[in-house]
Amino acid sequence: MISCGATLDGARELALFVAGVLGAERRRRGTRRGRRALTPYRQAVLVLRWFRDATPVHWLAADHHISIATAYRYLHEAITALDAHTPDLHQVLQQRRAAGDTHVILDGTPIPAARVAATTIKTKGKNRGATVHLWYSGKHRSFGGNIQFLAGADGFPLWASPVLPGSRNDLSATGILTPVKKATGQPPLATDQQTSNLLHTRLRALGERAAALLKTRRQALHRITLCPEHIGTIVQAALVLTHHEHHRRY
Repeated sequence: MISCGATLDGARELALFVAGVLGAERRRRGTRRGRRALTPYRQAVLVLRWFRDATPVHWLAADHHISIATAYRYLHEAITALDAHTPDLHQVLQQRRAAGDTHVILDGTPIPAARVAATTIKTKGKNRGATVHLWYSGKHRSFGGNIQFLAGADGFPLWASPVLPGSRNDLSATGILTPVKKATGQPPLATDQQTSNLLHTRLRALGERAAALLKTRRQALHRITLCPEHIGTIVQAALVLTHHEHHRRY
């Protein structure tokens, strides 16, 4: 085995923030000083490496001289601790209203995951009653979860929902519809109807920026290798990291 040094692409301030969260969690649990294999700061570095580069957990374990089981436990502990700092939906909406925002953007994004054997019975469509993979998205042709999120008018992510299985698409998850749709066999939409749809689309387009802010800096969100039930918690932890990186601008 060859050892080599590496530099984590992230601000030291972010690592100190995560270390503070982990230290508070240890005190809450009553963990005695010196009883853990890693200090809160070293655990924070482990977690940030996983989020930033999707570093395999067995590599993290080897680099930090701990067992793979301990590395997984430290990772899950940090994700849960960060998730506890996620802003509440009602709190976010009240803050944006008080700030004078005219609207927020609701959109969804798929979070790919490893193949999962769980199945469900389809209740809609021509294949109703058929057994399908619960976490498989026919739209995206991949396994994963569906996350809904709120973004500000400038496309900054504000809030993320719990995960829904990939078999649930954005439409059934949120109930959002195109304002005016052309029915089969009907004449084309009028100019004002097309304009209304276009304006609605342009307002929502910035939601893609919110998804990009979350995913670009968090390679772990490109494919979750942990249990897909934890996707929502992982995304919310990533949201907390994003907010801190941008100095809690909201």
